Amino acid sequence: MDIHHIGYLVKNMNKSIGCFENLGYTIEKSAVYDNIRLVDVCFLVNKEYRVELICPLADSPVSPMLKRYKNSPYHICYQHPDLDMLITEWDTSGNILIQPPMPAPAINGKRVAFFMTPAGLTEILETD
Repeated sequence: MDIHHIGYLVKNMNKSIGCFENLGYTIEKSAVYDNIRLVDVCFLVNKEYRVELICPLADSPVSPMLKRYKNSPYHICYQHPDLDMLITEWDTSGNILIQPPMPAPAINGKRVAFFMTPAGLTEILETD
């Protein structure tokens, strides 16, 4: 599977965007509110690298992670053409589905699912 992005938890979206711009990143897609996960999301790119900045609201499921880890990367997102097939395969391989497929408003409503794997938190984006 190809990597789509690395997800970073951030406390302040504008300040974090500025930090990544200083590293040579440009905004790929302006911040979007994700009403499913209760976060603001912004994608930035630097050549073939893409980061997703995730700024949780107080009642977001990832808010506790921000308190614990501060600003930091916390997941890698991979692309796969058939999310349902992958879930079936991974169900028997020790990976735990922690968020079933749901639309991702910041990625044009494409479905994503989150797993806890031996490599840590992993997001899978269903490609067309």
